Amino acid sequence: MSELIDNHQVRKEKLKSIIKKLHQGVSFEEVKKEFQQEFGSVSTVEIAQMEQALMEEGMPAEEIRRLCDVHAEVFKGSIEDVHKPTKNWDAVPGHPIHTFKLENREIEKVIQAVESKLAEYEKQPTKDAGYQLLEQLNLLWDIDKHYSRKENLLFPYIERHGVTGPAKVMWGADDEIRGLIKTAIKMLKQDDEGNRTEVIATIKAAIEKIASMIFKEEDILFQTASRFLSDEEWYKIAEESDEIGYCLTAPAAKWKPASIQDTDVTADEQAPKGYIKFDTGILTVQEISAIFNHLPIDVTYIDKDDVVKYFSHGQERIFMRTKAVIGRNVSNCHPPHSVHIVETLVNDFKSGKKDSEDFWIPLGEMYVLIRYFAIRDEKGEYMGALEVTQNIKPLQAITGQKRLLAD
Repeated sequence: MSELIDNHQVRKEKLKSIIKKLHQGVSFEEVKKEFQQEFGSVSTVEIAQMEQALMEEGMPAEEIRRLCDVHAEVFKGSIEDVHKPTKNWDAVPGHPIHTFKLENREIEKVIQAVESKLAEYEKQPTKDAGYQLLEQLNLLWDIDKHYSRKENLLFPYIERHGVTGPAKVMWGADDEIRGLIKTAIKMLKQDDEGNRTEVIATIKAAIEKIASMIFKEEDILFQTASRFLSDEEWYKIAEESDEIGYCLTAPAAKWKPASIQDTDVTADEQAPKGYIKFDTGILTVQEISAIFNHLPIDVTYIDKDDVVKYFSHGQERIFMRTKAVIGRNVSNCHPPHSVHIVETLVNDFKSGKKDSEDFWIPLGEMYVLIRYFAIRDEKGEYMGALEVTQNIKPLQAITGQKRLLAD
């Protein structure tokens, strides 16, 4: 067994050495030749581990991303099939991998249409040719949903198994593709004769990078994920995918693994001791309290019986609150001249006449926005009301844009 472990480590180090040569400027053909002599084939896991090891050694993810298309070209045709996952998710309608690949086939169709319209535009860059090309690029922009599901669902689950390389490298490449498509769309809308050469080059670059990304997803990322993710994890990805949306198509079916029963509660759906489970995560009481107290707003909550149950305790609270207010009826917490407004608002919330109401007042050096929201359960039943107070004067002063960290 030790020989196998040692051999695995040797292979990984050799693979890293070869890829480092690419980054050092050695020619692609020379590196590819050495790779073929040394390996012949390589597993997707080894590729992921190699890129991750390079980042751990200090090579920036941006540098790896810059040359990841070259990496993919080196590996293309050399991905070994021996250790492919035993479950062929490609053939299971509704499974996330099946859906991702279904989208890739639709993306390829749009790319073909883009290439066709681009050829016409190159030959005769009329306004009509530009509009037709723009129409196809707008369709191609739907790729954002494909990448968003990959980044916000697939990557987090892979990372739980210690595989962080693909996310750090691919996410940057996805953003580069998004940027190219958006730039091309913007330039086509401007219809400036002076930028037509740049438009064509930008679209060609986008097409090339999308094609490379499809290879990296299907021959590296999806295979790697299939080795690590459980049926339960894939099911959660499938369940949450609707919220983000799909690219150019939809899942071929509703998929649910046989191992999942309606009454099942998997281990990670149960909150560990000391934690409170929410639909979107788990927190300790200390974390919850700290979060509320660090919000740039004041929050006060009354229950369905009009009793004050909670208020946040930020450093710059606008209206004074003491712990003595907890348990009091909300009508008793306001001066007589305004209590009728509070009571009317609460009654409107309870009856369903209103779901929210806003007020704004100058208060010394501040300009205060006071917002009230009816809180209802999943059946629409009234649970209470939330008061949110904020000094918006600093926000009113904001102009322009800020994209860099302050010193």
